[in-house]
Amino acid sequence: MSLTLYYHPLSSYCHKVLIALYENGIEFDRRIIDLTDAADRAELQALWPIGKFPVLRDHARQRNLPESSVIIEYLDRLYPGEQRLVPDDWETALEVRLWDRFFDNYLQTPVQQIVSDRIHATNGDLTRERATLATAYGMLERRMASRIWVASPDFSLADCAAAPALFYACTLVPFPDDYQHLSAYFDRLIQRPSFLRVIDEARPWFSFYPFADRLAQRFREAPDNA
Repeated sequence: MSLTLYYHPLSSYCHKVLIALYENGIEFDRRIIDLTDAADRAELQALWPIGKFPVLRDHARQRNLPESSVIIEYLDRLYPGEQRLVPDDWETALEVRLWDRFFDNYLQTPVQQIVSDRIHATNGDLTRERATLATAYGMLERRMASRIWVASPDFSLADCAAAPALFYACTLVPFPDDYQHLSAYFDRLIQRPSFLRVIDEARPWFSFYPFADRLAQRFREAPDNA
């Protein structure tokens, strides 16, 4: 197979790429990387010395692609499907890239800092990180008042970024009860078949998430028809 994804099923950035792959039915091989395993780390670093996943290996083109946003843009250009994730229209594409960065920088980053603090038991002051999430929620509540998807009329790269970012963020700072537009957007994301598949595949790993007890029961339990 031409493509191999080096990833971990619990990683939010890997979820982002998996959503893109599933949206367009792109075939790929999987290589789960355990960063606590020296051999796995060495294998990943041989592809991308920074040692972070996801990394996509395109065997046909002899190319290694790191960074979730770059991977999705690469797939959209060279392995396109029916669901274009970066629009051809320049202004819309710019908006998509802006909101992709929004979710990575202002949701994913504080989430990772809060999770890292729990893992390492450093008991740091996380006021700023939680405030950043609250500010981001407010921006999204206003943004989604008149939209279905966050950056384009159609599901896009930005929504691939939004789904895992919001999934984990709401376990740390719940959405305010009166943020109906944000909650409705999140519901649309988690009903997307591509993301449902990602969650289903991640479910066996959720017990390793430091805030697993805050995951909604519907995510922790397999569907009755599974």
